[in-house]
Amino acid sequence: MSTNIIAIVGRPNVGKSTLFNRLIGQRKAIMDNVSGVTRDRSYGHGDWCGKYFTVIDTGGYVHGSDDIFEAEINRQVELAMNEADVILFMVDVDAGLTSLDEEFANVLRRTDKPIYVVANKADTNARMHQMGEFYALGVGIDIFPISSQSGSGTGELLDEVVKHFKDEGVEDPDAGIPKIAVLGRPNVGKSSFVNLLLGQERNIVTDIAGTTRDAIHARYNAFGKEFIIVDTAGLRRKSKVSEDIEFYSVLRSVRALEEADVCIVILDATRGIEAQDVNIIALAEKNRKGIVILVNKWDLVEKDTHTTKKFEDEIYSRIAPISYVPIIFTSVVTKQRIHKAIEVAMDVYENKTRKIPTSKLNDLLLPDIERYPPPAIKGKFIKIKYITQLPTHNPTFAFFCNLPQYVKEPYMRYLENRMREHFDFTGVPIRLLFKKK
Repeated sequence: MSTNIIAIVGRPNVGKSTLFNRLIGQRKAIMDNVSGVTRDRSYGHGDWCGKYFTVIDTGGYVHGSDDIFEAEINRQVELAMNEADVILFMVDVDAGLTSLDEEFANVLRRTDKPIYVVANKADTNARMHQMGEFYALGVGIDIFPISSQSGSGTGELLDEVVKHFKDEGVEDPDAGIPKIAVLGRPNVGKSSFVNLLLGQERNIVTDIAGTTRDAIHARYNAFGKEFIIVDTAGLRRKSKVSEDIEFYSVLRSVRALEEADVCIVILDATRGIEAQDVNIIALAEKNRKGIVILVNKWDLVEKDTHTTKKFEDEIYSRIAPISYVPIIFTSVVTKQRIHKAIEVAMDVYENKTRKIPTSKLNDLLLPDIERYPPPAIKGKFIKIKYITQLPTHNPTFAFFCNLPQYVKEPYMRYLENRMREHFDFTGVPIRLLFKKK
């Protein structure tokens, strides 16, 4: 994590996520005119005048509302403020000073961190003159009028903020660190699993499907290795996605899958493997990601000596022809095999990034090919001369032969099976290419 941390805080619907997206230079946080869209803490990275920083987006701080997420969101806001080096207290010039702003100013008085009041939506001269009323809050070093939508005023604000940073920071603290995305349908226990791993309430957990909206990144150290764990919103079928916020949540989850190295797909043991679970696994395979299947809520299933085997067989039959994916039976509630899951995910990452020497590939596979050569097509015999691994992100192997166009699917499957027997590619899709020698 970068040492230069900015937390954006304030009541709901003042434009915090819009400013967050502007400071990090990408549309990472979901924005909507409905209040309470952001719930968990979301992190992004930006830079200004040669200094790199991390920005934390937070949910809107409220008190005494009907929102069942209120207490959890408020706790996430306070955690962000504790982490931050500089706090941006956002208010809305258009709405003017509200009682919620005054209540939150009382919370801010408890911290000794540098605070700047950011008066958003000050995009006309008339509105800029209205910001004077926020001096009555009595917090912060100064008030900066900005428009997070157009970006006006954000440069002047950052000029002051970066003065509080003692060093240049790190351009991208996450660069080169493997990413594990936790995926699944709504309410299968993704956030509970991540919180248990991290040993802290990093993400808000309730029994309500769709609690998590943004893809939430967190650092994780285990077994001497560092990973980034990404908790995602539940993925439902398109026909079931009814509102804009959920639509964007699904987009963020798909993007998290695309950016991940390994996908942990969580299933609900009480419901078995469903069509959407199969779709998620197929999407991960299509994107050539490492895959681990986690069957959560295993403590709620009545078991006999064959239950595990039956469950595994059912999963493999539904996701066929994918047969290389490890399956782990867990319970977040009883903490059963939770660390085993992450250990297996790390093994899958090692398998995905393994480089096999050309000499070893040929020594082990050419004898297999000699014993069972490709079938002759139209009286033509296919001769595979040698094999090498290509320098790609995912395991890809080139087989050089005289007639690559005649190598058919069944023989490709035979070669893939032989490769998986010789080398550990558990959890990883491998690709075979046939090239003219």
